[in-house]
Amino acid sequence: MSQIKIPENLHHYFEETGYLQKYKAGESIYMQGENADRLYFIKEGRVRAYYITGSGKELTLEIIEKGRIIGESSFLSQCTCPVSVAAVNQVELLVCDLNRLYSCMEESPELMKILLQLLSHTCNHLVEQLRRITLYDRYQKIASFLLGETENPDLDRGVTKDSIPYTQEDLAMILGLNRVTVNRVLNEWKKDGILTASYGKIQILNREALQGLFYSGKPQFSS
Repeated sequence: MSQIKIPENLHHYFEETGYLQKYKAGESIYMQGENADRLYFIKEGRVRAYYITGSGKELTLEIIEKGRIIGESSFLSQCTCPVSVAAVNQVELLVCDLNRLYSCMEESPELMKILLQLLSHTCNHLVEQLRRITLYDRYQKIASFLLGETENPDLDRGVTKDSIPYTQEDLAMILGLNRVTVNRVLNEWKKDGILTASYGKIQILNREALQGLFYSGKPQFSS
């Protein structure tokens, strides 16, 4: 799924209505259950949104890049955060005052439109995550992520039409799989010429084989 970002010409609205907050890698930004009373604009770095189950297991929902917002639940009055968010690397956030941002949204139809698009993106992403969790096997989970991420290239994130800058650890964390499982699947696909994988980069060589997983339940290899 492509990542909708806020255009640079709209960044000044967040700078005018917020203050800068910095976080180190692994540092918590907010926890699920806390009052949702702030909206955050990611100025630099990336963050991980995750859900903590009753048993303490963490389910990663999304890795969110710069140019996006988090804390959308703050648009609802008296709401709590449904997920936790932590910094993946060095992160700079603009913590925005919602009342002041509302005034900016009234002033700028473009800002209003992009924020609504981001909210829609979040809903669509959660639906895709639910589909992966409940309906897909390990092969389909990995394939759907690779296909979705490369559907719309994003040079800022290092994503091209056939490659993503992710490690096996990244895939395991995002998809809720064991790293050993991810390694085995990628090795199978490497042997079959479907992709190549080195540290920090996965390149798709046979997109049709990955797409075939969702029709027959197994890769459709080219002869």
